[in-house]
Amino acid sequence: MCANAAGRAHSGSRSMIGFDAVGHDYGGGALFSDVSLTLEKGSFHFLTGPSGAGKSTFLKLCYGELRPTQGQISLAGQDLAAMSRDALARARQRIGVVHQDCRFLDHLSVEANVALPLSVTGRAVDEQNLSDLLAWVGLRGQAKALPPTLSGGERQRTALARAIITQPEVLLADEPTGNLDWEMSQRLMTLIVELNRMGTAVLIATHDLNLIRYVKTQVSARVLRLSRGKVIAAGAEL
Repeated sequence: MCANAAGRAHSGSRSMIGFDAVGHDYGGGALFSDVSLTLEKGSFHFLTGPSGAGKSTFLKLCYGELRPTQGQISLAGQDLAAMSRDALARARQRIGVVHQDCRFLDHLSVEANVALPLSVTGRAVDEQNLSDLLAWVGLRGQAKALPPTLSGGERQRTALARAIITQPEVLLADEPTGNLDWEMSQRLMTLIVELNRMGTAVLIATHDLNLIRYVKTQVSARVLRLSRGKVIAAGAEL
């Protein structure tokens, strides 16, 4: 992969996302509470736990889509609660997100969908970087294809490319392999591991323990379990 297609030189404070005694409550009781965590540059974290434990909510808090009902969150060293809309938008440009339900504009080609995060913020699209990125995720041959024609694995790789086209310092992924077979899951995770080795912090929410074990053979990853309203370090059995 071309280094300037999805990697960048990271500088400054190592903390990208910080939780200090964070909790969130949708109104029917706390989903979780008193969570403290620092996501540093170059780190790799898994977040696991039963369905409904709050993994997706946790990720939304990480990029400011939700605000905590207790505690403090910092993004790139700034207090989320004190950030203006423009400051939050700038911070989000440093965070790539792969959603569980990856949606695209079906009338636009793969390459146009991947380039959208640049286009909507008025940044120039470097055609060579875009081509290199599509080649890295194995989609150069599908650059002109429309999303409805893609397989499940191709859609997930398109979503990954779209998340990292802005050269983010953090990648958040919500069940990125949930609809993929084991071979394609391994392929996608190998790409994410390579991205992490280039310096990008990674946080993946997943219930797939086999996937976690596979990644831990390649990179040092911290496993967190969200259960009964708390986030705890998972044991060595993983």
